[in-house]
Amino acid sequence: MFRRDFVKSALTATGATLAGGTAAAFNTAAPKAKNNFKLAYAPHFGMFSNSAGKDPIDQLKFMADNGFMALEDNGMMGKPVELQTKIGETLAKLGMTMGVFVVDKGGNSQNTLAAGKQAHVDIFLDGCKRAVETAKRCNAKWMTVVPGDFERNLPIGIQTGHVIDALRRGADILAPHGLTMVLEPLSDSPNLFLQTSDQTYEICRAVNSPACKILFDIYHMQKTEGHIIPHIDWCWSEIGYFQIGDNPGRKEPTTGEINYKNVFKHIYTKMKANNQNFIFGMEHGNSKPGKEGEEALIKAYIESDSFTI
Repeated sequence: MFRRDFVKSALTATGATLAGGTAAAFNTAAPKAKNNFKLAYAPHFGMFSNSAGKDPIDQLKFMADNGFMALEDNGMMGKPVELQTKIGETLAKLGMTMGVFVVDKGGNSQNTLAAGKQAHVDIFLDGCKRAVETAKRCNAKWMTVVPGDFERNLPIGIQTGHVIDALRRGADILAPHGLTMVLEPLSDSPNLFLQTSDQTYEICRAVNSPACKILFDIYHMQKTEGHIIPHIDWCWSEIGYFQIGDNPGRKEPTTGEINYKNVFKHIYTKMKANNQNFIFGMEHGNSKPGKEGEEALIKAYIESDSFTI
């Protein structure tokens, strides 16, 4: 299932298997867009503020007009309830899908689940419970979880066991609602517990729940491990979501060393073979300022999406 059919067929595909669980329902009344992307790329608020203005609803309309049929917003849980609801309603009207927001557990490094401390686990579980309510308001299915830093005074196996135990409890909260936390290995700091895609794969297999999958951020994994396409293949069964950013610089595709046209083609082909959908979060900056930079970003996605099968 692909971008051009993504919205049209999703309501009939609610029982189909997605990489992380049950497919979400999408609105079928999408307006005709300027670009017909093959994949569901998801900008974030602020990415087109020079072209669309500061109002988030106007930005959503601009995204849809330009063919971006998904949104991600890391800070959704911190927005007023009324705005969360309005965003969800607007996404539905535009035929757009909500991508990830971050589960509030105090920050990427804080309240580490590796420590096995009940206070840290309680903060995480409370974040999961509140995330359920946020997801209902904005029609989300996926939410990002970063387990926190290493607990350096414990053996790595013990830390891993603590993380698995906590994530199982989080999955028990999310699964009944059809929601999926996606675990994100990061390259930001050597102190972070979750570093590589294979480590995340192992943890997801151990949690053994459709509510716990991998967020494969191509930018971070290029920095940490490289060998992107083989790692995607190895982890495929546990991947629930992708994020994008070129390296170096963490800007749009075509600005760095990653051959995104080839990566997108590979994922698209694999999706086609497995009848799956993914959202591709555009978690990067713009390489140029102003409207010129926003136009360049759109052109970069048109170029990277122009692969042929």
